[in-house]
Amino acid sequence: MPGQPAAAHRSERHTLPAAQALQLVELLKRWPVEPAQLLEGFGLSEQALEDPQARLSLPTMNALLERARALTGEPGLGFYLGLQKRLSMYGFLGFATMNATTVREALELQLEVAKFYGAKRFVPVTNVHMMGDIEVMGDSGLAHLRRLAQAGAHCEVATTTNARCFDFAYVDRLGQDRGEADKEARLIEYLRGMNVITSDTCINYQTIYQPHFGERLAWGDTGTVIWANSVCGARSNFEGGPSAMAAAMTGRTPEYGLHVEACRRGTFVVEVDAELADLADWGALGKLVGEPHQSYYEVPVFAGLRRAPTADELKHLGCSLASYGSMAMFHMVGVTPEAPSIAVALGGNAPHTTRTITSADIASVYRDYKNVDGSCNFVVFSGPQLSLWELKRLAELFDGRKVHPGTTVFVTTSSALLAQARLLGYAPQLEAAGVTILAGVCVYILQNLSRMRAQNGWMNMISNSAKIVNTITAHKFNTILRRTEDCVDIACAGTFR
Repeated sequence: MPGQPAAAHRSERHTLPAAQALQLVELLKRWPVEPAQLLEGFGLSEQALEDPQARLSLPTMNALLERARALTGEPGLGFYLGLQKRLSMYGFLGFATMNATTVREALELQLEVAKFYGAKRFVPVTNVHMMGDIEVMGDSGLAHLRRLAQAGAHCEVATTTNARCFDFAYVDRLGQDRGEADKEARLIEYLRGMNVITSDTCINYQTIYQPHFGERLAWGDTGTVIWANSVCGARSNFEGGPSAMAAAMTGRTPEYGLHVEACRRGTFVVEVDAELADLADWGALGKLVGEPHQSYYEVPVFAGLRRAPTADELKHLGCSLASYGSMAMFHMVGVTPEAPSIAVALGGNAPHTTRTITSADIASVYRDYKNVDGSCNFVVFSGPQLSLWELKRLAELFDGRKVHPGTTVFVTTSSALLAQARLLGYAPQLEAAGVTILAGVCVYILQNLSRMRAQNGWMNMISNSAKIVNTITAHKFNTILRRTEDCVDIACAGTFR
């Protein structure tokens, strides 16, 4: 422009990724400053800043920073902003700096995923949760991770792992393959070298990271995803292992499925006229609703519940819906954040079905499970891992009792919660009763489980988890769902009820 200083003219030609301003918007929520307060007058919106192609001029970014400092009154705002910076925010230069080969591969995979699902853009993610065990990944997965690690791959966003297939303290006792356990140890080493926290838990939302409303994630375990979408109002699809790893490296994921508002709206209504007194009852509810509506894009809206559920009850409901129905989200009127009413949860959709679930329906679920030979020597509390509250409840139920001779009882939880349960005395109570507590695993993915079943004569598996009653059938168990107290009684008496 004529008469304008050359430096100012040049600054208009240089731009920055809009993600830098989006990060500033997120940072200011700590004070709290609403996005509209920061962006007013600039012709910008939070949604516009999420566009990976959007860019801002240097004067605009400088003006936003000045306003941010004025709104917060924080002289060290730049320091806090710097702590949140990631190389991936600097576009192609940042990606090249991280590692050209591995990041290019990750982006190529994500482009193929985007093409398959018809995604029009990528969206930034702030947290990744992925499978990371040899039973699921196999030798080819181990080789892939080794190659990535040796090439210097690095996860740019906070990344954790799901439950694994070995508790290393029990490898020999359970008759697992020592060679496979050694592979698992190498796999863990590779992941840690790429900046992955090997948390080994399927209840990260109860123990490590509670996502906030609207937060975009790339989570892989079905139980974690349905919790994030439903209970937290965050956004995630069921990410496969390679796509979750790619998201961890690039800091973004294709926008499809549950990242899209239209896919989050309720599709049918479930009126609950039943007394749900046990965790198994909530799992039975999930089975009744999920089994006849098996679709990733079905979103049930629950209404009419007699009380607000606990976190563990929501956990068992969600895991069951995901297991029996492949569902990634549900609404619960007055409980979950996107369902203040049935109408809002449906978002303009006309429900294709309205169904009422009664106490008689719940009772029928239990009746449908049959003990094929009268044996009851394998009782499991797992899948999902147990919270501290569940461990406390089991310790109370087993207190002063003994597991029946010849019966095996497995309990699984995260290593962090097991350590806390030891300090509080819950774990010693359970172990005194003869219960085996496994850390960092889920029973249905234990390495060598089918052989364990045959060697120990475990025909029937009895559990209070509707999810594991469904998933573990791949190992040829006959499975039986029972309420928690009934499971404990069966374990101690050695007789089926």
